[in-house]
Amino acid sequence: MNSIPEDIGTPVSVKIRERIAVSRKRFHANDNIADFIQPGELELLLDEVEEKMKGVLSSLVIDTEHDHNTGNTARRVAKMYLKEVFQGRYVKAPEITEFPNAEHLNELMIVGPITVRSACSHHFCPIMGKVWIGVLPNEHTNVIGLSKYARLAEWVMGRPQIQEEAVVQLADLIQQKTQPDGLAIVMEASHFCMSWRGVKDVDSKMINSVMRGSFLKDANLRREFLSLIPQKG
Repeated sequence: MNSIPEDIGTPVSVKIRERIAVSRKRFHANDNIADFIQPGELELLLDEVEEKMKGVLSSLVIDTEHDHNTGNTARRVAKMYLKEVFQGRYVKAPEITEFPNAEHLNELMIVGPITVRSACSHHFCPIMGKVWIGVLPNEHTNVIGLSKYARLAEWVMGRPQIQEEAVVQLADLIQQKTQPDGLAIVMEASHFCMSWRGVKDVDSKMINSVMRGSFLKDANLRREFLSLIPQKG
């Protein structure tokens, strides 16, 4: 007689949590947990989230059995979270081809504006904005294509985020990938948790920055970068 696996019937989210616990890693809203998800488990997680969303809709007293508009909402929301807006939590970082700095480029390079979309981890309301990236390479810096900066930004922002933390995560990732002498990032974004709820201020935006290396030490370089960014707002 075939033995029945001990974990049969255990929700896949519990299995993933247990692996993370064994590794003593965090799994905050803006952490990537792809290393702990086994092949096929993302689809099982999608099913699990769908069932939990049905419970949320029921507790909101929405008659999903007879309301043609919400009959499949639980599935759509689960798919949106896992495979779209929060995909950056559940998939590994995009493959980035790096090239040696054969021409020994050492002049300021600016990429942007890159359109970014995220959601605040307080209310899961959208964050919509733009990012500018300044890089000061050296002869040892790895060169990556312009589109790859956008892919890295999309991966980091594709999680429930706080803008201040998101910019730091993106800076850490680009620093690791390219090893430049200097790195600067500026992000400007609108937060729907202010315009859709709360004070309902539709015009306010948040702007923050991270400066590393030469941009932190050299005020002239920092001013040059900021002056070359198009007028925000």
